[in-house]
Amino acid sequence: MIPEELLAETIRAEGSRVLATLIRTLGDLQTAEDAVQEATVAALRTWRRTGVPENPRAWLTVTARHKALDALRRESGRPDRETAAESTWRPGPMDPAEEAIEVLEPESVVRDDLLRLVFTCCHPALGREAQVALALRTLAGLEVTAIARVFLVPEATLAKRITRAKQKIATARIPYRVPSDSELPERLPAVLAVVYLIATEAHAPSGGDDVVRVDLEVEALRLARLLVELMPDEAEVLSLLALLLLTGARRPARVDAVGDPVLLADQDRSLWDRAAIAEGSQRLADAVRWSGGVAGPYQLQAHLAACHSTAHRWADTDWDRIVGLYDLLSRTTANPAVALNRAVAVCERDGPLAGLAALDAIASLSRSHLWHAARADALRRLDRIQKAREELQRAADLAPSGPEQRLLARRLGAYSSGGS
Repeated sequence: MIPEELLAETIRAEGSRVLATLIRTLGDLQTAEDAVQEATVAALRTWRRTGVPENPRAWLTVTARHKALDALRRESGRPDRETAAESTWRPGPMDPAEEAIEVLEPESVVRDDLLRLVFTCCHPALGREAQVALALRTLAGLEVTAIARVFLVPEATLAKRITRAKQKIATARIPYRVPSDSELPERLPAVLAVVYLIATEAHAPSGGDDVVRVDLEVEALRLARLLVELMPDEAEVLSLLALLLLTGARRPARVDAVGDPVLLADQDRSLWDRAAIAEGSQRLADAVRWSGGVAGPYQLQAHLAACHSTAHRWADTDWDRIVGLYDLLSRTTANPAVALNRAVAVCERDGPLAGLAALDAIASLSRSHLWHAARADALRRLDRIQKAREELQRAADLAPSGPEQRLLARRLGAYSSGGS
């Protein structure tokens, strides 16, 4: 019996690449997405009996192409598209395991397909939020519920936004290609936002039982590397890659033996990936050189990640520099997470009373479990234990994911027993 986790992981890892290839083949995002979903269902049904094939991507691609052709045949008035789709590969036996070898494509083609998909989703004809939402849905495979949470909008609103974006791509005949050099700057901010949000979901999943979504982390890092290949002298692209490397380097220490999260202050830093930290630091140095002295938001965040990743102990953290970096970052972004993280850094630099004042100044974040958890920590340091317990309970009630709920419950138990 194949473990369900292995099946899901394999399909999740290959899904976006299969979708990108199929869109190139068909030139139709909606048809490709429907076909990949049907192929996924077929894979789950078949692989439980036969095991995961040697090349699951090829298996899924063949099956999805058959599903797409079946759909096109069922529709009337689409003979040209059916012919075009059929011409892209030689139909063979219906057994995907036998036919898979026929559609193996060079890795470079697959990587180009993903880039095409990124830039198609981020076409300027679409609104910025529609660009990012569509990319998160197609590239990262995030559920509409999770994306709606990112944008703080109802799920139905987000679903309509994605549907309209797909219709816009179809009716405007937006080409499925990497744009020319002259078009890249206009699309770059949205593309970087997409990769950043994929990484954010990887490091802080909006639901489920994973502390880290490794598949999304790998995908974000791969996309960032592709963008650096495409634009090697673009400072913010280099900065984003540096940020992902420096942050991802801590993953081995972020989960304990039973799968629960470990806070940064408590992590065993000998487990951190030193090679990733070294590469991230070098990429950041390259970004500084290309930026001409003007640091963008991703460069500032990469500097913040470097402050943590290069401190040998929690006590060695340069909180003065971190607060300064958050001050600079807050001038370029209205992201509430920046204000919250700055308040936490103030607590470490100036003490819990100052930290509590900084947190109270952003009480508009009271619907965030992280805001209540930060207040609980400041109150505990001020020895206001009962109030700290109330804040921590509120944080646990609001936490969206299982791991965070378990971490907060464990801390609540420690507060109740007089520990820290």
